[in-house]
Amino acid sequence: MDVPFSAWLGVLGVILIMLAVDLFAHRRAHVIGVREAALWSAVWLALGIGFGAVVWNVWGAEYGQQYYSGYLIEKSLAVDNVFVWAIIFASFAVPREFQHRVLFLGVLGALVFRAIFISAGAVLIDQFSWILYVFAAFLIVTGVRMFISRNEHVHPERSRVIALFRRIVPMTDAYHGQRFLIRRAGAVLATPLLAVLVLVEVTDIIFAVDSIPAIFAVTSEPFLVFTANAFAILGLRAMYFLLADLVHRFVYLKLGLSAVLVWVGIKMMLLDVVKIPTTVSLAVVAGIIAVAVVASLIATRGQPRTAVTAAPAGAFRLATEEELTQAEPLWRGAVRRAYERRR
Repeated sequence: MDVPFSAWLGVLGVILIMLAVDLFAHRRAHVIGVREAALWSAVWLALGIGFGAVVWNVWGAEYGQQYYSGYLIEKSLAVDNVFVWAIIFASFAVPREFQHRVLFLGVLGALVFRAIFISAGAVLIDQFSWILYVFAAFLIVTGVRMFISRNEHVHPERSRVIALFRRIVPMTDAYHGQRFLIRRAGAVLATPLLAVLVLVEVTDIIFAVDSIPAIFAVTSEPFLVFTANAFAILGLRAMYFLLADLVHRFVYLKLGLSAVLVWVGIKMMLLDVVKIPTTVSLAVVAGIIAVAVVASLIATRGQPRTAVTAAPAGAFRLATEEELTQAEPLWRGAVRRAYERRR
């Protein structure tokens, strides 16, 4: 697949423009409703599917199918992120109007980390082709483990990452709007929102360890791997606000995801024995996810939207008016100190 440098620049340009539009649209903290989330989900979905049409038209049907296969796998696996985010936000009692800012920065960090992982994976595959069998075995084992632990849930209140964060970083127990850091009485303090952001980033890195090898099972083209990842996770924020209150209804989704991981692992393991057409692979993945989603909705029909509950990770609260007045933004302190030094 011959991808000119201009194509990479074009994709990055589109991503940055869309992120800027998203940030501008949500520059003020507000609760994102189902209607707004559905609209943004449609926008991101159209962008992802539309880019696949461009790939199909420019580079041919085979690469187009590879992109769509990777996009569907990444989109399906990324839904699990939505469930984990819902539990994290519930555990830290994050006000809904502040959640978009955390997810915006979380997704931005995810793009960077996944670009690094994809580059490393492409280099490893190019230098050591046998690494594909390691990826295949890892995916099969991961799929089996996901099946076995399908009824288990994450527990943010027990997270070692948060325990370490609290030991290293001084933190207040109050949310100061959308601020991640504040200065109070001369000391820099983290707000709970920064702890949540750290946990969201670490969680995505863990998920990337599963998803990156999975997409290499359907395409070895770095351009397709990156774009499928990027367009799949860019719409996760809107998907979260659309599905967060419906988490309890997707009872069979983890079964479907475990089957997808095992399938792509087997497909990768058989690369030198039998070449499974991309069309067949795409149909199998789509069929597994469709069955899991439809079966879940049928089994839980009639259940209303319900907010996720989780064990509290601490006694978090909104800052009082007095605390907000006393907390100085970091930039203001830096400006004041610079001015005093000049005097």
